[in-house]
Amino acid sequence: MKQKIIFKLFVLGILLLGSLATNAQDPTRFKNQVDELFNAEYNFSPDKKLVIFTGSSSVRMWKDVQQRFPEYNIINNGFGGSQFSDLIYFYDELITKRTPEILFIYEGDNDIASDKKPNKILKEAKGLIARIQRDLPQTKVVFISPKPSIARENLKKDYIKLNKKLKKYCEKQENLEFADVWNIMLDENGNVYTDIFIEDGLHMNKKGYDLWAKVIGEFL
Repeated sequence: MKQKIIFKLFVLGILLLGSLATNAQDPTRFKNQVDELFNAEYNFSPDKKLVIFTGSSSVRMWKDVQQRFPEYNIINNGFGGSQFSDLIYFYDELITKRTPEILFIYEGDNDIASDKKPNKILKEAKGLIARIQRDLPQTKVVFISPKPSIARENLKKDYIKLNKKLKKYCEKQENLEFADVWNIMLDENGNVYTDIFIEDGLHMNKKGYDLWAKVIGEFL
């Protein structure tokens, strides 16, 4: 009996360690993506403001963002699967190198999906903003709210909590705004539109980005 209990505890320990290893976020997994973004060259018009979009795959997959806002010089520094902690790790490469006049940040989506609590996410967001306000005091920063999706419908309450916290924080800061893309992606009954996503139910198609462009355009 004692041996069975010891064996069960041993197996439980192995499973726990495996879970921790799986959930651990190693930012260097994005190094190749970030190196490519860092070394990209642009032929921009000198009389247009520089705008950087960065964050996770919903930004990375917005391929026509420059065409949607041609009156600006746009850099898409999105890197797929990232969280706030990853953006903090690659802060210099993705944010300060170019000195944007306007900076859009989309993080929090994968943070929630990785079981990170809203308060912890907010703490990381505050740390990131503190660095930006120190290094780029003239840059206007806009947090894009984590979006609803079919694939992560079960996490809806956590996303709503996080968005409320981010919005409240933005309201108390100078040069920091909150772009709410959550509500525009819901129908009159509060359900997420099903025709604005690709097959995975998480990433958006053109209809989804059409909705985003309506919101983002208000900040440009």
